[in-house]
Amino acid sequence: MAGASSWVAIAQWAATAPQAAAVCPTPPPEATFRRVLTALDVTTVEAALTDWVTGRHRAAAQQRPACPRAERRQVLAVDGKTLRGSGDATGWQTKLVSVYDHASGLVLTQTTVADGDEIAAFTTALGCLPELAGVLVTADALHCQRRHAEFLTARGAHYLFTVKANQPILRQALRLLPWGAAPGARRRGRGHGRTESRSVKVIDLEGTGVDELFPGARRAIKVVRRRILGGKRSVEIVYALTSLDHRAADPGLLAGWLRGHWGVENRVHHVRDVTQREDASRIRTGSGPQVMAALRNTATNLARLAGHDNIAAVQRTAAWHPTAVTDALNAA
Repeated sequence: MAGASSWVAIAQWAATAPQAAAVCPTPPPEATFRRVLTALDVTTVEAALTDWVTGRHRAAAQQRPACPRAERRQVLAVDGKTLRGSGDATGWQTKLVSVYDHASGLVLTQTTVADGDEIAAFTTALGCLPELAGVLVTADALHCQRRHAEFLTARGAHYLFTVKANQPILRQALRLLPWGAAPGARRRGRGHGRTESRSVKVIDLEGTGVDELFPGARRAIKVVRRRILGGKRSVEIVYALTSLDHRAADPGLLAGWLRGHWGVENRVHHVRDVTQREDASRIRTGSGPQVMAALRNTATNLARLAGHDNIAAVQRTAAWHPTAVTDALNAA
């Protein structure tokens, strides 16, 4: 919470922390923190943190202002992240799959990718959550898998998956849909030296045959992004599938959820890489890398629950103010 990113830094904070936040009467040395935290059962740690944050998320959601039902749907992003500084003696780097809530910016849970199989970690991570009924899960093209769709629909959840070249037959079928006849919406914007426009079209799949290619598929989405940056023009076409029908979400909501999926990059990955210096970490042994990632997520979750968006500013306050850490923990 105060910016410590190594065992040495944690031990130094423990030794200099004010009495209100003292770790124990005689603060332990760096070696003790390292031995204890690398020996933890990380599954138990993640389960405890998941129980805590999902409970806080439910409480916070009940206090939000009323809005249309479709906009109240909980939307979760599933995405993987490699801990670049975590290479062991064989060069293997720890990779984690996180579940991130679009609206609150909270990381609800994460799990280790075993044997490099990020696809298998999808269901493992979501299976840690107490309830999925009615939830919409967004994921990139890697997770556009039939068994993922079946997993979600069996639990009463929905999906919004990007479709790319790893599903060539499905992508070709989407490309051949009658997009020219479909109604669309366009949004333009300027900022950071670029001009950008996005057009969105949605087609119901019933009777097209595409609904038979993928479990639970109800609608297809086509997003065309045109950008001018530094005098250079670029066009990107994105196809996606969802199990939501026309009564559950309009094209604008679907486009917003597709765009919102990448919020995990800015609000989680960038924070951990840059603000919390995860990329520079050299913690490598035992469960240390995943435990530290869980603690970084928890520090960010505490800040988000308190209504803060600037995590760097919160971190500075925690480092400078003698009771900031204990105040935040007591509020949690």
